[in-house]
Amino acid sequence: MPHYLIQVAYTPEAWAAMSKNPQDRAALIRPAVEALGGRVESFYFSFGDYDVTAIAQFPTNVDAGAFAISATAGGGVRAYKTTPLFDAEESMEAMRRSAMTGYAPPG
Repeated sequence: MPHYLIQVAYTPEAWAAMSKNPQDRAALIRPAVEALGGRVESFYFSFGDYDVTAIAQFPTNVDAGAFAISATAGGGVRAYKTTPLFDAEESMEAMRRSAMTGYAPPG
């Protein structure tokens, strides 16, 4: 199943709500991911540009997109970024296939 790096930045209002009522956000999002056939592998709070970093699996890009839409639709997220991840085998296959494209850079 494809893996995705998910990065989330909460709104100030969401942080205010979580400050008043601390929540285990990993436990709260897990059912939503599972409803789409996915699985949360890891979930971390962080600081910097994003407040949460997670690794999740989804059956398809459509499922990953559906979760992104549902996560941002509620208004508590100010930024959401999904990055598809490749394991070593997939990366090497992509490298092999790249040689077959015939693409030529401008010049």
